[in-house]
Amino acid sequence: MAQYGFDFPPFGALADPRTMAELAVVAEEAGWDGVFVWDHIIYREPVTDAGDPWIGLAAMASVTERATLGVMVTPLPRRRPQVVARQAVGIDQLSNGRFVLGVGLGLDRSGRELSAFGEQPVDRIRAAMLDESLEIIDGLWSGAPVNVRGEHYVVDDVTFLPRPTSQPRPPIWVAGRWPYQRPMHRGAKWDGLFIIECDEPASLVQAADLVLRERGSLQGFDMVTHLPRESDAKPWVDAGATWIMTKTPYTASEDDLFEVAQAGPWT
Repeated sequence: MAQYGFDFPPFGALADPRTMAELAVVAEEAGWDGVFVWDHIIYREPVTDAGDPWIGLAAMASVTERATLGVMVTPLPRRRPQVVARQAVGIDQLSNGRFVLGVGLGLDRSGRELSAFGEQPVDRIRAAMLDESLEIIDGLWSGAPVNVRGEHYVVDDVTFLPRPTSQPRPPIWVAGRWPYQRPMHRGAKWDGLFIIECDEPASLVQAADLVLRERGSLQGFDMVTHLPRESDAKPWVDAGATWIMTKTPYTASEDDLFEVAQAGPWT
């Protein structure tokens, strides 16, 4: 059975974490299985105001009881993995184990959030940074000593406590744009694959087959996609989607978002 996530951009009035929390309450009461928030520092016009998703998630975790919460997705190459590991544990504790870490490479055309701050512009290098970051976060969440001498990061005999509430750790979903294969292979190593721009259910089936070949089983693995709320979700559920997110326009207003949240998930 698929689960349904309300996924929204924290722009405009939603830049205020108190409003994010209000929206999460409305979504949970309307029956959404999860509430997820985009992670951007800045965004392209006409967006001017952008909120911090991690502070928003803390507020959301404090006022909800049931819904899964997460970032969809955080660009790990522009973040420090040790900071993300600490923040994620805090959200996981506040939510009593309801946190999912969604990760990706990030991209600059969303509003120069890489180039405007001198972040790494080369996709191949950011991909390597993402892989190293995930291994570091996974190690730090284990509560065991971590030593890393990587190409991009160093961790010198560090033990992180407390461990996450979720055991063995919070799920990690990796985002990738179909039909690029490398992100699909990367996602297969973790707990879920968020397939962006997957326009046909048949493509989801192809991605699932790739994951099956990599892992030997799809049990416990999430195949995640996103659709406009007005679209028919059934073909995607039949194709094997375990989570379907709202595909929300970045120009959506506060009223638009509250309306979609109140409408509830696909039935």
